[in-house]
Formats: sequence, structure tokens, C-alpha cells
Amino acid sequence: MTDAGFERRSHNPLHRIAIVGAYNTPQAKRLDGHTSASVTMMAIRGALDDAGLSYADVDGLSITPTDPSRSQKDESLDWAYRARLGNVWVGGAMIAIPALLEASLAIASGQCSVVVVASGQAGLYTDRSSTAPWTRPANEFVECWGLYTAAEYALVARRHMHQFGTTAEQLALAAATIRTYGAANPAAVHFGRQVTVETVLSSPLIAEPFHLLDCSMTSEGGAGIVLTTTERARDLDTRAAFVLGGAVEGCAPGYTYPPTYELVGNVGRAGSARAFAMAGVGPSDVDVCELYDPFSFELIRQFEAFGFCAEGEGGPFVESGIMAPDGQFPTCTDGGTMSHSHTGVSQMLQKIVQAVRQVRGDAPNQIQGAEVAMCSSAGSGSMFNPVLLVGNSPAS
Repeated sequence: MTDAGFERRSHNPLHRIAIVGAYNTPQAKRLDGHTSASVTMMAIRGALDDAGLSYADVDGLSITPTDPSRSQKDESLDWAYRARLGNVWVGGAMIAIPALLEASLAIASGQCSVVVVASGQAGLYTDRSSTAPWTRPANEFVECWGLYTAAEYALVARRHMHQFGTTAEQLALAAATIRTYGAANPAAVHFGRQVTVETVLSSPLIAEPFHLLDCSMTSEGGAGIVLTTTERARDLDTRAAFVLGGAVEGCAPGYTYPPTYELVGNVGRAGSARAFAMAGVGPSDVDVCELYDPFSFELIRQFEAFGFCAEGEGGPFVESGIMAPDGQFPTCTDGGTMSHSHTGVSQMLQKIVQAVRQVRGDAPNQIQGAEVAMCSSAGSGSMFNPVLLVGNSPAS
């Protein structure tokens, strides 16, 4: 049954796109002997192998820079040269869902036919005595006042708790549920590490109300996906997932301004409504939620913003057990950034990989009968929040 208010808009070009390859490299706190470039290469090859394709089939690339001083397009062209691909379409969007949507529209408009989107990170976080360097970029709020990423999200969470009565226990349950998925996923960095609500609440405070185990980790690894047309997908000896809808939404540049709940609380609401309308489904039709989980509260905020529950009701909604394997919306089923892996930009791509694997039926912690999966990415205190819906069959 389709939710009222989410009638599908026909003839959307995204409905011509299939995801035929989805691959995560090995993930670890440190991948000894690897660089960001070697991990990215591993991700590209793995995604192509998963699709049953080779470099000779590729005519489009969207590769996240392994050198922060380089642009996305320069990085993609460099990989095209190394692989001797010749003339290719190259993408400019750096974050997973925007990159996928950009590549999808390029394929749908005939600019290319097979696009690899990939990212990897290794060897960039060598000083483990403080938070990762990308959580504390150089700007006027960070360098003198200490507004690093955990503090950004904490500002938003604390306001929500004050205004709606959201509790630390509700946040801890979100974190414990995600980490429980990771404990059961052999590919997760924290495989086998059981975490309870009490464990989360007894871990050290990082930025009140967040305890250590309310926060994502930092690790190394990569991910890749391969996109083509639904027509081409039918000819491949692989099971595909299909793009049903997606949108990009934001309210301010990342890591520049201090977030407040009034500013970012609803970021993703309009974008998710557009994505649901494209797909002709609503929140109740979603079987699996592979949502961005940098901090426990962000799951509560996204459930509200995406229309799964009303504003202010996210805490009790999560408390009801909806995120668990037997809940209505199993969430972050590979263990998310808290337990599976958090690898810079590629961890956002891993959300797509897990969503694809869930709807095609070969995911870690597979949810039986999963047909529609929603994934998201966000950052900088929720200043931006792209969303994507994928299914096990094309939009009709």
C-alpha cells in the first residue's frame, strides 16, 4: 500500500537506472600496506567483478579524490588514464548519493552507459591522540572555540531533548541497536563486540549528551558501485537493484557555520518527499533503512525529517524497537559507521552498498522480504542530507 501524498511522478529518468555492482573492500582500523589509492583501486575492481563487467565496459567515472587538493573530475580523469579507458564521462559530485544521482542522469541522457562510483581511504589518520582531522577543519568556530563535529551534532541533539523530552536512554538504544548489527557482521570492524544501552550510557562523555558509544568510529577501507541502464542490466549475469528515487537537500555549507535545531532539524524533509514521490511509495513501504549514523541522535532526527514519525516523536519511535531486525524499519543493518566502518567519504557510499545488497537478498544481517531500502548521507551537524530509494524491481 502506498502512503497518501506520495503519488509517483511518471517518466522520471532515474527509473532507467540499475545498480549492477556493489562492493565493500575489507574494513579495518588500519589497513596496513595500503594507501587511499590502493584501497580505491580495490573498490573499483571489486564493484566491476560483482557486476560481471570489466574496465573495457566502463565509459564513466566518479572517483573521490585520494588527495584532498585535487578535484573530483581531476581524480576521475587520472583513474581513466591509469586504466587506459580513453574518453569517458566524469562526475563532479563528491558525496555518494549526489554522485550516484549525477551519474544516473548522465546515463539516462545518453552521455555514457556504464559508470563506476568509488571511494577509499587509508593512511590519512595517523595521529590517534585526538579526533580525526576532518572533524575539526580550520574555521573561526573550530580553531578558537572547539566546535568539532561531535559538538555540532550535540548542539542539535540537546535542543531536541530540551524541547521534546527526548532522553539519553533513547539515544543509547539507537546506538546499541546499530552496534548489535555490527557485532553480528563478520565484515564489521567491531564484529563480536556486544553493546547494550547500559554499555553506551556508561561510556565516557564526549560532547554532552553524546557518550563515546553514541559516536561513530574512524577506520579505513573503500566502497564502489556500478551503474548502467535497466536494459543493459537484463543482459548481465548478476542480480541488480534499481533506483526508485533520490534527492539532494542542504541548508548551509558544511563545517562553516554552527548548527542549531531550528536551522537543521528538518533538513531532508523536502528531499525525502521528492524521493518518495518519484518512487510512488511512502515511509511505510520502506523495508530497510540504511541511514547515516554519525551520532545516535541523527537517527531520531532523520526519522522525523523523512516522515516516518512526527516532529518530536522520534525518541519514543526508536524506543519502540523499530530499528531492530524484527522491528518495522531495521536500520543500519551492517553495523553502520558505529560498528561496521567509517572511512571518510566512502562510508557514505557503503550505505548504498548495503541497501543494494539488502534488496537483492545477499546482505550481512539480511532482512527477509526486503524489497525497498532507503539510504541517506549527511554531515556537518546535518547541514546537508541527500536521500536515495532503491528497490528489487524497477519502478512501474
